[in-house]
Order: sequence, then structure tokens, then C-alpha cells
Amino acid sequence: MTEISSSSLRICRADYANPVHARAVVELLDAYARDEAGGGKALSDFAKTHLVKELAARPQAFSVLAFAGEQPVGLINCIEGFSTFACRPLVNIHDVAVLPGHRGQRVGERMLALVDQIARERGACKLTLEVLQGNRSAIRLYERVGFAGYQLDPAMGQAQFFHKWLD
Repeated sequence: MTEISSSSLRICRADYANPVHARAVVELLDAYARDEAGGGKALSDFAKTHLVKELAARPQAFSVLAFAGEQPVGLINCIEGFSTFACRPLVNIHDVAVLPGHRGQRVGERMLALVDQIARERGACKLTLEVLQGNRSAIRLYERVGFAGYQLDPAMGQAQFFHKWLD
């Protein structure tokens, strides 16, 4: 199943070939990028122009959209990775965005339910994501649906997320 509907909200797997979905992915990701939680800076023109084509070219990528009526209000972008310890796929939730006027209405929770379902269909062993410490509402959402900080041995502490730009 790639869609969850109720009277007020439709959650679906994005079809990158569908112009409505393609536009929604770019618009929602740009809105998220402009938000304080997304860095406060608009997507580049390059990203806006090429994002959907590049996602569609990667079979390990998928997106979930939320629509209130015809208005796109939520987006999750996911990239399948691989757990060497489990020797199974994992799904990294790379972006979670809900427009400000629709936050607090369980849109993110419902999108995450579809991500969970798609990940299980792919045989994934787990979902992963990163979240900024100051994004308290996102942390509450993730904990509510079963996410927790990653650690192997409590004596070694929780994992930290690092990155290094290459250009």
C-alpha cells in the first residue's frame, strides 16, 4: 500500500513522474530549507531544477507526501542504505517537513507510518534519522513513534552525527 487517506489528509508515496508530486517535493523541501530547523536558507536554483530528476534516478530513494485537500503540506525524503551488522537494508529518513500551519496535527506521524510500511516492504532492518537538539517538537514526534538515541554499549555513549562538505 502506498497511500493512507482520511477525510482531511491524504498521505502517499510520491510519484516523481507526476508533475503535481514533483512540484510538491521541491516546494516543501524549499519551505523546510528556509525554516530555522532546515538552516534558514532557500534551496539553490540548481537543487530546485534537478532534485526530482536526481531522486527519480536513484532506486534507493523514495519520498512520502501529505496533502490537505489539493494542498501539499508535508514531505519526507528517504534514502535506502545498508546495515553491515544486520546484512540488510536500512532506510535513512533524510528530510521531514510539515508546513507551519499544519504542525501539531499528527501529519508527521502519519507520514512516518507510511515510511515505516515502505521500509518493511523493502526488507529494512531499521529506520535512521538525525535531528537538531533544539528541535524539541521533532524529537517528541520521533520518540512518540519509537525512535531513540543510538548506542551499542551505554559505557561508550550515544552516537553523534558528523558531516564533511566535499565542495
